[in-house]
Amino acid sequence: MSRSHPTLGVILTRRIAFFAVLAVVLQLAVIFSDYYWNVGELSRLFVEQETERLASGITIDGQGVQYRLPENLRQRYQERSTGYVARIRDAGGALVFESCDDACENRFLPADVNPPDFWLRSLRPGKPLALVGGRAFVVGNQRFVVDVATIDDPQNVVTSVFWKEVIEHMLVPMSILLVLVLGATLLSVRQALKPVRAAADAADNIDPIDANSHLNFDAMPREVAHLAIAVNRAFERVGELMTSQKVLTSGIAHEIRTPLAAIKLELANIDHPRARKAEADLDDLVRFVAELTTLARLDSFDHGMFETIDLVALSSSVVEQLAPWVYGQVHSLEFYPQVETALVQGAPALLKDALRNLIENAVRHTPTGTDILVYVGSNTVRVEDRHRGGMRRETSASRCSDSLGIGLKIVRRIAELHRGSLRQSTSKLGHVFEITFGNPDPKHA
Repeated sequence: MSRSHPTLGVILTRRIAFFAVLAVVLQLAVIFSDYYWNVGELSRLFVEQETERLASGITIDGQGVQYRLPENLRQRYQERSTGYVARIRDAGGALVFESCDDACENRFLPADVNPPDFWLRSLRPGKPLALVGGRAFVVGNQRFVVDVATIDDPQNVVTSVFWKEVIEHMLVPMSILLVLVLGATLLSVRQALKPVRAAADAADNIDPIDANSHLNFDAMPREVAHLAIAVNRAFERVGELMTSQKVLTSGIAHEIRTPLAAIKLELANIDHPRARKAEADLDDLVRFVAELTTLARLDSFDHGMFETIDLVALSSSVVEQLAPWVYGQVHSLEFYPQVETALVQGAPALLKDALRNLIENAVRHTPTGTDILVYVGSNTVRVEDRHRGGMRRETSASRCSDSLGIGLKIVRRIAELHRGSLRQSTSKLGHVFEITFGNPDPKHA
């Protein structure tokens, strides 16, 4: 897989972030149109936020009410003629703080009037803002009334009022929502992809020639499960093709062997050296057809037929069966198990064919009197041929490999089906063929 391809989590993060930014921009445009051009709403927000800032300087201790003007408001309310005025009174009307010019009494409510909790009056329509208003606060157990007024808002306080509203009521909630949505989405995707990731790992190890191989889609989302079902159907079609190929190869073997057997019977009735020569050639042809049929059958072999077998017992039975024939060819056959048991997963019939092929090839392609040795290890089967007079000079690894022909291909294919390999080597005394299996039993590994 190319690492340049982004993961699903990265794709979702990018898209969610993109649409979140787009939503913020659209909502900002809506808020701008609703607030910035709505002078009445901006005036209300101005009075609410400015009086809240002024009220934050009120403290009550044992000596009474103390007031300290906040640092960020001193430039507006400590000096006169700044365009901003403010007044703070307690419930009895006593002044706590005052920053007024000569027209202060004309702008604020009279001192003898009990003010409401919130009041606002626009001095001039439109912008810049010109307004006067107030708001009541409860600090401790006492009620205070904070009045503010501005003429033309020279410090453009309305902009900070607008952006504070945007941050508190849009950016902060949307940021929290974005984090929660993004986290929930990525967590959901991760949980949903767990069975998909497990299926991908299983697909790497799946055996295309095992009819029982399939992907488990029980815990997958419906859309992904549909893909897994399609893959399983493809494997089912492969299994059907393997079955039809088995039937075809069996039919070919039957159709060819029958006429060859009939020809051999006819040749047996002819008393002539050429007939004997023809019989020998016919035997070779029968063996060649059998090997072709075996090779074709291996291509459609099903790993579901594997079982646990003991290489030592299997090799011993093959040696026992072939010993009379080997001795009849004026060769010797010896069996050397190096372990008591060697358990592997495989098909007994195929492993017997492979070992039988190696032993028969060793007999056919070595001079008379050659010793054939069969060794069995924890996960190996080795066949060696040793000639007492040493290996003949004209015999070489390449020539021996060519002479073995299709029989060696059958052995190599059987080894591959068992996730193993066939290794061929030569020594001063003969040739060595070793099958190494990839799944030895842990007790003997």
